[in-house]
Amino acid sequence: MSDEEPTGELTLRTLAMPADVNVNGDIFGGWVLSQMDIAAGIIAGGRANGRVATVAVDAMKFIRPVKVGDVLCIYASIDRVGTTSMGVGLEAWVRRSRVGGREKVTEATFTFVAIDSDGNPRPVPKEPVKV
Repeated sequence: MSDEEPTGELTLRTLAMPADVNVNGDIFGGWVLSQMDIAAGIIAGGRANGRVATVAVDAMKFIRPVKVGDVLCIYASIDRVGTTSMGVGLEAWVRRSRVGGREKVTEATFTFVAIDSDGNPRPVPKEPVKV
């Protein structure tokens, strides 16, 4: 268990299930990456006030395995805003066996681009839209 605290906004929580394991019995890294992409898309779409697309996973670090029964919690923050793109910082933490200690398991940076209805890049609003 870590004394460190999550960085960012809690964006997604889900339960790691037996169907998501790899050959070693741990949760498949691609499943974790997928959950992080969903969380990043939620944050990026809100900041862009519309449709976005993942264009890069700039960095991804697997720190500890995720186990069946862990609650996976994804924290996300907008770290950079360009003309049409955004960098989203992500941390994945687990609550072991749904009630145990909290541990950071993965961190990553994803890049998203704001797109219009035709899939073409469009400007990200200069200021976040108030909800």
